[in-house]
Amino acid sequence: MTMIGSRLRELRVARGLSLRALARATGMSATLLSQVERNVTEPSLSTLRKLTHAYGIHMADLFAGERAYTSVLSRPGERPFVISSQSGIRYERLTPANAVLEVLRVVLQPGEATSVEPWDRQSVQCAYVVSGTLSAETPGSLRAVEAGEAITFPAGLTHRYLNNTVGPVEFTISIGPPAT
Repeated sequence: MTMIGSRLRELRVARGLSLRALARATGMSATLLSQVERNVTEPSLSTLRKLTHAYGIHMADLFAGERAYTSVLSRPGERPFVISSQSGIRYERLTPANAVLEVLRVVLQPGEATSVEPWDRQSVQCAYVVSGTLSAETPGSLRAVEAGEAITFPAGLTHRYLNNTVGPVEFTISIGPPAT
């Protein structure tokens, strides 16, 4: 499979944008954009959304002409992590970074939250609780999600996840492509 960074660089150069100009347009750092383009860092789904928006293309356009992979085995201890700049929470990436579906594993310790305030992710999101009790917050609502249960949020609904218990909570988050 072609590296996504090369495709992103191709799009930027074709539009006559410098890394700094693209950074201003997306709200991301030029350093991050450079790392993504050089395939040093795998872009998150959120990063890809911002870039496709800046380029005026759909997410699927990034992968046009790529040969689909048949399968990807993801092993504990070998998976990359994404760390939230807002909360410091570590998200373990279970799927390839450039997949249409992003699946992350998260463990929240007591008192931790995925963000300071609920925010809009612009894509469908489903959280499945593996162990413990997860709190899912939307404006005006806080719902307890027990082990074995799942909660799904439509694109555009602001939300966040919290651990209001005395033990850790483990859950996975599946994130679909952005709403168009």
